[in-house]
Amino acid sequence: METRAIYEPIVFEMLPAMRAEDWSAAWTAFLQTCRALGKRDAWRDVCTQAERVDPASGRHVQTFFASRFDAYRVLARRFEGAKELDTRDIGLMTGYYEPLLRGSRSRSDRYATPIHRVPPDLLVIDLASVHPELANLRLRGMLQGRRVVPYPSRGDITAGDTLAGNEIVWVDDPVEAFFLQVQGSGRVQFDDGSMVRLGYGDQNGHPYRSIGRWLVDRGELTLDQASMQGIKTWIARNPARAKELLDQNPSYVFFRELPLEIRRRARSARSVCRSHRATRFAADARFIPLGAPVLLVSTDPRNGTALQRPMLAQDTGGAIRGPLRFDFFWGFGNEAGQTAGRQKYDVSAWLLVPKGSTPESLLRR
Repeated sequence: METRAIYEPIVFEMLPAMRAEDWSAAWTAFLQTCRALGKRDAWRDVCTQAERVDPASGRHVQTFFASRFDAYRVLARRFEGAKELDTRDIGLMTGYYEPLLRGSRSRSDRYATPIHRVPPDLLVIDLASVHPELANLRLRGMLQGRRVVPYPSRGDITAGDTLAGNEIVWVDDPVEAFFLQVQGSGRVQFDDGSMVRLGYGDQNGHPYRSIGRWLVDRGELTLDQASMQGIKTWIARNPARAKELLDQNPSYVFFRELPLEIRRRARSARSVCRSHRATRFAADARFIPLGAPVLLVSTDPRNGTALQRPMLAQDTGGAIRGPLRFDFFWGFGNEAGQTAGRQKYDVSAWLLVPKGSTPESLLRR
């Protein structure tokens, strides 16, 4: 089965109603997009014009987007071979966050689970120059003689020492290490109080598989129980089966160290979770241009109210596959983790692209 994105043009005034403060909240993230994309032809003019906008005025920010961007409703159309099955305007949004782990730079009885950097023998094969339609698809593997073979799976990596020497840090909990990989970024605190911040480096090339779904399919949990918290509770009750469960997901994530900036970022993350102003989410870069503004309408897991605002597509993830599959960033720490773990709601999406461009043209760049 194949899923394709359909971009249905609509007039800006037909977008879901957004408050002026929602547009202002997204402005800082948009300017960050301009720093990254402003030299590209499609973004150059709008990013130059953005410098003249009063960021304190939500009305001015909204007017800027209305006059400089075209709007498209994002739909997902499914095919089986040449046969069209259906078209959907509702997808799924989950949540993610930056967890805090306990760890050390050296291995010990307490800190025995490694977090690895990208190994030097990992090959990333980009086929875009030969097959442009595969521009967002990269294969990963390793050399075995003259052949490229799949890279070891999670089970193979955690069962041996094939990545010895590639450890960034060692942590005290293999389950938390697993969920660090699911989140894609986090922090590790050492015994002396210092920290290191880790971000996504690469991945072993195996597809992400949900361990929550595996538990549900075997009758171990109900669908409502298959949250991050529910999975951790199941593992606490079945410690002897923890590796069996975690290995059901063959995907394995490698990390890199990032600038810490811990005080400013920690305050910001707590503020995000309390003030409901987060504007960052993960999307599938095959269908949503990274850096583009997107209006999302979903549900706040904390109180069941509407989660509706302009946001910026800034991240990707192994489980985020499809035109209407998104992951909302809730910030750093336990409170954000509790909120992210409860988020699993329907979502609708409207994509904004600079006038003169189309969604397809931005995806080809």
